Amino acid sequence: MKKLVAVMAIVMALFTVSAFAGETLNGAGATFPYPLYSKWFYSYEKETGTKVNYASIGSGGGISQVKAGTVDFGASDAPLTGKEQKEANLFQFPTVGGAVAIVYNVPGVQSGLKLDSKTIANIYLGKVTRWSSPEIAKSNPGVKLPDVPVIVAHRSDGSGTTNIFTWFLEDVSPEWKSKVGSGKAVKWPLGIGGKGNEGVAGVVKQTRGAIGYVEVAYAKENKMPYAMVGNRDGNYVNPDMKNVQAAAANAKIPEDYYVRFTYEGGKDSYPIAGFTFLLVPKNLSPAKANALKGFIKWAYQKGDKDAVALDYVPLPEKLTKKVLGDLAKEVK
Repeated sequence: MKKLVAVMAIVMALFTVSAFAGETLNGAGATFPYPLYSKWFYSYEKETGTKVNYASIGSGGGISQVKAGTVDFGASDAPLTGKEQKEANLFQFPTVGGAVAIVYNVPGVQSGLKLDSKTIANIYLGKVTRWSSPEIAKSNPGVKLPDVPVIVAHRSDGSGTTNIFTWFLEDVSPEWKSKVGSGKAVKWPLGIGGKGNEGVAGVVKQTRGAIGYVEVAYAKENKMPYAMVGNRDGNYVNPDMKNVQAAAANAKIPEDYYVRFTYEGGKDSYPIAGFTFLLVPKNLSPAKANALKGFIKWAYQKGDKDAVALDYVPLPEKLTKKVLGDLAKEVK
């Protein structure tokens, strides 16, 4: 009997893989999770035969394309509200968490720079304009800061990374909230635009005195220094997995998965963090729907190792079970 059960389990596993093999899924959107998604898609195709094409064009582009029906799924770090999901007939859910790092190119300062949250907001408002300013020096006693201009870099495209970063700026600065606000694209008071996380990283690397915001994997991939950021509790913390997990632990997960957890309390909480999401049409063909569900289940079960290696934060098991249950009900 045990042998029969074992044989049946193998047959079912082979059937599951072969049912998806040969299917091709097309997606587009956020650059924030691209280092991880490209790894996942490669591994998944190798294991199952299901190919996933993904265009890293920014969250705004991903949302537009999935709404237009030109892709099988979109990806965004800026979640849609329940109303927006309903209007577009989409189901939204998180895949992993991640941190937005503050990268810089400051002559003579290779690592260890500390930036207070309010100082970051004032830099992006154009109120702190030189690296030798008292606001920056106060957080960095003993550090020789050069008297060079601060050059602000930001995204030029619609971006979920921008959405997370401007949520944070709203949280720490009433002036930013009233004058600029938050969103995938905002009217920046100043600065140089770069397309995608790659573009902002490029601007900062090539520009003396520059500061910018990118997903932490891009900072590490480009060997760029990034700041320790002052959190709500007054501690300076790095954008590492432990500190993002500390912030995410306070996140409340509503039924529509519209989650925001920037500038959360807690001594270890990193203040510029968020989830990244997939947006799936509810009217996919059965073959596409099954292939996509197969990939998500695989990613939740086997993708954590890659996520951790690339400095993303896997979702807790309780949340992944909820997502898989909702996915089965919403996308048929």
